[in-house]
Amino acid sequence: MKVGYLKNRPTRADRPGPGPLPDQLLRALDVRIAQRIDGLAAGDFRSTVLGEGTELEQVRPYVAGDDTRRMDWNVTARTGEPHVRVHVAERALTTWALLDCSASMTFGTQDRRKLDVAEGVALASSHLGTRGGNRFGMMTFGGRKDEIWPSTSRRGGVVGLLARLRVEDPPGGATTSMAEALHRAALILRTRGLVMVISDWRDESTWRKPLAMLNERHHVIAVEIRDYREMELPDVGDTYFTDLETGRQVHVDTSDSAVRKRFAAAAIAEREQVHHEILAAGAEHVVLHTSGDWLRPFAAYMSRREQYR
Repeated sequence: MKVGYLKNRPTRADRPGPGPLPDQLLRALDVRIAQRIDGLAAGDFRSTVLGEGTELEQVRPYVAGDDTRRMDWNVTARTGEPHVRVHVAERALTTWALLDCSASMTFGTQDRRKLDVAEGVALASSHLGTRGGNRFGMMTFGGRKDEIWPSTSRRGGVVGLLARLRVEDPPGGATTSMAEALHRAALILRTRGLVMVISDWRDESTWRKPLAMLNERHHVIAVEIRDYREMELPDVGDTYFTDLETGRQVHVDTSDSAVRKRFAAAAIAEREQVHHEILAAGAEHVVLHTSGDWLRPFAAYMSRREQYR
């Protein structure tokens, strides 16, 4: 069974492909993801970095390399020898999804829009992220209004939050860039955990440094959503292309084979550059597409990283 989407909905020149899911189909999609995710992604997901914990396990003499912030100054004063506090490690995992809601995410020429896949990934992550008492939270950026859903072990509010975000035409004005969103997340998310940045990664802001800063405390997975039509031009003659972020238009003669080849080469090079910058920042990178079954490769990726950690 594939995770399906309603097709043949009305389209416009500036909104190709399928439109946004109605609320009832979004909720139906959540149920179908829940039914499949347990079978596709085996095992519970634990924190890769043990938390500091709140329960004191022992106080022991200081050794080189210990974090001086854990010094127990009372015991140190009484014994005359440096001692540190050791707490029982917490294995509960807090997962955060950073969801890109910018205009470019509304593009889609295959089975669904990029934003539909991104929302599906957020739903699947919420199912995985709340297993076994773990916690899941979500932040959005790039849309008409940034939203924060605090982390919790209950996942009932995720569908409602996504439903509130399903506005097809965000008004003009400044929106939060990816760099700003990553920097904000690095400042706000203090508990070590897993952060999934779900985007098409077509943001022109300088996001590599804040991504690396976020990765210093958390394990970060960059989930990239692609549409095949972004990687190659069809032969449809003279065509005007519109940048969904800026509204800028470019006239292209797509019947020219040399133009199509240059476009494909440039598209591949640009995506490779994004891949290298993500890895250079210390994050993991997984690519999903707007065609076919995106849930199976996503669940398989999550299972592999759990198995080989």
